[in-house]
Amino acid sequence: MREDSLYFNPDMEPLLNTPPMREAQWEKLQHAIRFAYDKVPFDRERMEAAGVTPADIHSLDDYARAFDPVRQADFRQVFERFDMDMQKSLLHLFGRERMDDLHFISTTSGTTGVPTPYPFFHKTLDLATELFGRVGWRAGFKPGTRLALCFGLSMHVAGIPQVFWFSRLRGVTVLPIGAEAGTERILKSMKLFQANALTCTPSLATYLVEKAPAVLGHPVRELGIKTLLLGAEPGAGIPEVRRRLEATYGATVLDVGAGYGVSCDYPEYQGMHWIADDHCLYELVDPATLEPVPFTDGATGLACFTPLAPEAGLFFHHLRISMNDLHQVSTGPCPCGRSGFRYRIVGRGDDMLKVKGVSVYPAAIQGVINGFVPRVTGAFRIVLTERPPLVTPPLKLKVETGEQVAEAELPALEREIVEKMRAVAEIRPAITWLPPNTLERATKKTQLIEKRYE
Repeated sequence: MREDSLYFNPDMEPLLNTPPMREAQWEKLQHAIRFAYDKVPFDRERMEAAGVTPADIHSLDDYARAFDPVRQADFRQVFERFDMDMQKSLLHLFGRERMDDLHFISTTSGTTGVPTPYPFFHKTLDLATELFGRVGWRAGFKPGTRLALCFGLSMHVAGIPQVFWFSRLRGVTVLPIGAEAGTERILKSMKLFQANALTCTPSLATYLVEKAPAVLGHPVRELGIKTLLLGAEPGAGIPEVRRRLEATYGATVLDVGAGYGVSCDYPEYQGMHWIADDHCLYELVDPATLEPVPFTDGATGLACFTPLAPEAGLFFHHLRISMNDLHQVSTGPCPCGRSGFRYRIVGRGDDMLKVKGVSVYPAAIQGVINGFVPRVTGAFRIVLTERPPLVTPPLKLKVETGEQVAEAELPALEREIVEKMRAVAEIRPAITWLPPNTLERATKKTQLIEKRYE
């Protein structure tokens, strides 16, 4: 393909989010439903509990109402049912045919309990190469790219799997440094091997900015990183965070994940382009009622995914699986000119807080705080003294001051932040000020909530 092409797959990607693609999805979905019913005990039980068989589903609308989405709590119930025997659990969850084709297994970080397993099958190889190719191409990973991969490598779904698949892209060299290496080795390795692209969490990318002068003797910008591909937590999709990282690295900052998506380099954040209509059905449901949410511009709901070729599913292996992320979609053309509807991560269903009846997500607070850098460092914590989601006001925040901010300036700064928070999130928080570098920095996901009630 030509290197000036908009797409990795110029035959298929222009058809994303079009009526012909919707028709093709229905054809593939019928096979996926039958496969799940015949060969996956977990999905068959879900359908039987809902009183549904494949013969009862005659359209995409039927499918959206046939049975409830599956969530991580459902997987935990399976583990408990089989007394944490992972072999029996996986066989029940994924079926004998796929488990006989098992290639390797990775997991989530497991920050909320037992890690969720992500099996990958030999039949996944071609699909993964295609989808990672689409993401990488839109991110600008062309021949000559030296990609520093700094997600956790130890069993993490964003680690070894990405090393494996990004390394299959023509001309792309992957440097599997890993978050476990720590900031000093990450920075020195990127400099030594002349990395020009970096993929990691937004937290780590921000931490590297702080550490580079001491470790390398110069700002992170002098590394020559041209592209940051960031995921696993909010950040790259928060305008204030994105602008800060673009300025400090001198690089294009892109958002990736929470499904098969990657943002574009349009100056104003447009959300992540969904790049996989031909391989995965995307739906929105109401997080409270689980009823379908009409797929219209601006619609918000819990994102659900169904693999359309389940034998080779990548990340998603069940009918209507949700990772508990709330998305808002944009269905019209993107000003960047590339195909695919876009989605923004509003928050996680289990991160939502209720303050005086107002729904508040940590990502919204993070955006406000980062808008005040350098008068603050950008590091903060939400302090909860009672089990969420209900919060007795005011919402309590710990916020680090900037290096050059005098104590006498804090009352005025606090008023500014509180007023901005009221305008953006409809809350008036109580702020406890901390000196710079008080809060722990994370090379993986940063936990923004401090749980005092535990």
